[in-house]
Amino acid sequence: MTSQIDGLLATTRASLPHRPGPSELAEIVAGGGLVVDIRPSELRGRDGALEVEGSVVVDRNQLEWRLDPTSEFRIDAVTGADQVVVLVCDEGYASTLAAGTLQSLGLRNATDLDGGFQAWRAWVAAGG
Repeated sequence: MTSQIDGLLATTRASLPHRPGPSELAEIVAGGGLVVDIRPSELRGRDGALEVEGSVVVDRNQLEWRLDPTSEFRIDAVTGADQVVVLVCDEGYASTLAAGTLQSLGLRNATDLDGGFQAWRAWVAAGG
């Protein structure tokens, strides 16, 4: 039997646009997209920073306010509802659910990094 959270994860992933891999992040940023590290400070301290030029850190508990294009609290890097936004969590689970929430706020191209920070770190270690 599948748990409800596994079902929610699968449903959310099916609604997301392409989930990019680590090798695609620089191109996304170069095209005007936004990469957002939503990992807690403890994980960033343990594993290090996401070293993608142009990426930003936004704590998960502030994400919706900081990325909602209509919010007075949004960060300057948010350019509009059509902007590609790629969320990065540790392994690509929490970021999937957060991307679904951002889509419900009107960010149609919100998605997440397939495999999360751990996939990015492995890609870098392999020479990426």
